[in-house]
Amino acid sequence: MSVFTAHTAETAPAAARPTMAGVQRKLGHLPEAVARMAESPELLKGFLTANATFESTDLDPVEREVVVLTVATRNECHVCVAMHTATLTRHGVDPALTAALRAGAPLADARLEALRRFTVAVLDHRGAVPQGELDAFLAAGWRPRHALDVVLGVGTYTISTFANRLTDAPLDPALAGYAWEPAA
Repeated sequence: MSVFTAHTAETAPAAARPTMAGVQRKLGHLPEAVARMAESPELLKGFLTANATFESTDLDPVEREVVVLTVATRNECHVCVAMHTATLTRHGVDPALTAALRAGAPLADARLEALRRFTVAVLDHRGAVPQGELDAFLAAGWRPRHALDVVLGVGTYTISTFANRLTDAPLDPALAGYAWEPAA
């Protein structure tokens, strides 16, 4: 049993309530992961602020999802993988792209594969990406600002994946069709 409460608008710390209300308005429901993050209003607000900033980067929606799913699978966050699989499905991407991301496998699109590999390099090297890997990323048509946008995405989704794992956030029923488990 988790020591973290799945808060409601009535049980959440007062400082978390406006943020929770905003999420509920935007999504039409309150995800269980958000309800648990609300235990720390600052964590919840920090993640959502960082996420909004990441969404405003020069990366397009599918490119951002490549970063997010790469982080989510590496950090084994079943909630994030399911949620962002649903997002890619709404974007109408080729299911093969989504399947490869969920498996941590190479992507058929060379530019997106360079993005995925660079995201892995940022994670593996804790930001100290070897010059050859940075050069390969840039040679695929990415710019230096994109490398920093990836760092922002990694940081944002490290917050989310770690919080979801720490709080043992369950998968919302609406995401059951996108459930994911890490490979054994």
